[in-house]
This record gives sequence, structure tokens and C-alpha cells, in this order.
Amino acid sequence: NDNIKASINIENRDLIKYNHSSTHLLHAALRKTLGNHVTQKGSLVNSEKLRFDFSHGNSIENETILNIEEIVNDQIKKNCKVDIKFIDQKKAILEGAMALFGEKYGDEVRVVTMGDENGSFFSKELCGGTHVDKLGEINKFKITNQSSVASGIRRIEAVSNITVAKFLNELEKNNFEKENLQ
Repeated sequence: NDNIKASINIENRDLIKYNHSSTHLLHAALRKTLGNHVTQKGSLVNSEKLRFDFSHGNSIENETILNIEEIVNDQIKKNCKVDIKFIDQKKAILEGAMALFGEKYGDEVRVVTMGDENGSFFSKELCGGTHVDKLGEINKFKITNQSSVASGIRRIEAVSNITVAKFLNELEKNNFEKENLQ
């Protein structure tokens, strides 16, 4: 019979929300750039960064990484509304929503759509996570690393929103220190 009070750290949750919505944009940008064989194989989203594992057999050229980053940032600048609706799972799949196979879904699912559906870019996935209302809330997106985690599985690490400035400042500081040590 104890009374409890639950609270949410809004700042922390917002940072998670920016990174989580960014993973959806990243997934769509990877598919647009590398091909429809790209599917999510794992992810980590927290307030500091995002990590996205996906199927792809080869290392990604730096120019392609920059292009993927630009596609995501272009969507952020367009500031489209993020649409969230609950519909029948079979209908969602028929309408093109991506599902992570191996995940358990109920008869009714939550479909998150972002980007310009009338244009050449959008993301439509089954997802129960926290998301921005409009893509402009993400502010900025920066890929910080790519690597191989297993045969045919690549990993991209990235940051969004205020963490981009922190990452770039740290990078600049490290470069400055290297230059001054020589």
C-alpha cells in the first residue's frame, strides 16, 4: 500500500527519441542507397548515440557514408510530421510496413511512418518506441563510425541533435592536440 511517484527525465527521453527516430531514417537511407537487401539485424539506442546493425556484405565507401548522412539530414530539414497509427498487422505488412521477423507482434500493431511518402523517400516500420512528432526536432544527424560485426553484417554508429556538436567539438579538439604535438 505504499504510495509511489513515477517521473520521466524529459531531457534524457528526448535525446533517446531523437536517436530512435534517426535509426528509422538511417534504415530507409541505407535501403535507398545500398539496396533492398539491407535489413536491420540489431540496434542500440540511448541518450548518447545510436548503433544500427544491418545486412550488407561489403564495407561502405566514405563518399557513400556521406551521401547516406546527407539523405537523413535532408529529411530532418524537410521537417515532415511523423505519422503513428494502430492497424491490423496483416494490413500493415500489405501496405509496405517493415517488420523485424523473429519479433512477436499482436493482431494490432503500431506503424510509424516518416519522410515524404509522395517523394522518393520514406520509412514505414512496425515500432513501439518513442519518436519525435516532426523530423525537424532531430535537428542534425552525424555518422561517427562504420564497421563489420560478422560476416555479411555491418554496423553504423551515429549521433543526433546536441550530441552532434559535442562529437564535432571533441573531434576538433583531438585534431588540434595531434597537430600541436607534432
